[in-house]
Amino acid sequence: MEGVTIFIPARLASTRLPGKPLADIVGRPMIAHVLDRATEARLGPVFVATDSEEIAAAVTKVGGHAVMTRGHHASGSDRIFEAMEQIGTGADIIVNVQGDLPTIDPADIRAALVPLSDPSVDIATLAAEIRRPEERINPNVAKVVGTPVGNSINAGRLRALYFTRATAPYGDGPLYHHIGLYAYRRAALEKFVRLPPSPLEQREKLEQLRALEAGMRIDVMIVASVPLGVDTPHDLEMARAALGGH
Repeated sequence: MEGVTIFIPARLASTRLPGKPLADIVGRPMIAHVLDRATEARLGPVFVATDSEEIAAAVTKVGGHAVMTRGHHASGSDRIFEAMEQIGTGADIIVNVQGDLPTIDPADIRAALVPLSDPSVDIATLAAEIRRPEERINPNVAKVVGTPVGNSINAGRLRALYFTRATAPYGDGPLYHHIGLYAYRRAALEKFVRLPPSPLEQREKLEQLRALEAGMRIDVMIVASVPLGVDTPHDLEMARAALGGH
């Protein structure tokens, strides 16, 4: 797709796993693996947006492009917006790939752009059906509540009605684990970062609610599985095991 730029926000500060973008995974820093996955999506240029000279140096060493941003940003979306303005990209679609997803499937990154073929969609993201019972009640697993787009319940795409850490919706049927990758129309990203934090966003600690509360439309593509997010030393070991064959 033309007119797409991918940004990977990455910072050294992490409560549970300090310095995680530089954590070694089979001989390369984690940020290099995320950069590989984003590049393999073949959507457009890829930049790492960071406030760390160490991360920037690691990105440059593997042939990537880093953009230095301010130290304090409330969210990754704010950081990629600053990076977007710095490099002056004219892309119509800005993709935010989290810097702690070294195993994400490049096909899933591409899938996130599908809903933006509909001009009424402002932001697109991903989710996967929850298969493990314990995740249904885990508040660290953000759930998306949505209604199917199209004529079939198996359409593979939802229009998001709400995001929550609670177990929702009630009753029989699938629950969906939200995956924090976003594809924004440029104008939607510009609008989003200028909005003040919203009441439900602050209550749930989920920034995407700011967009819904402002009346923006978010559509969700359903993918096969949730990529491994590296937040703890245990996650890091799992990532090393998963990528050992790469």
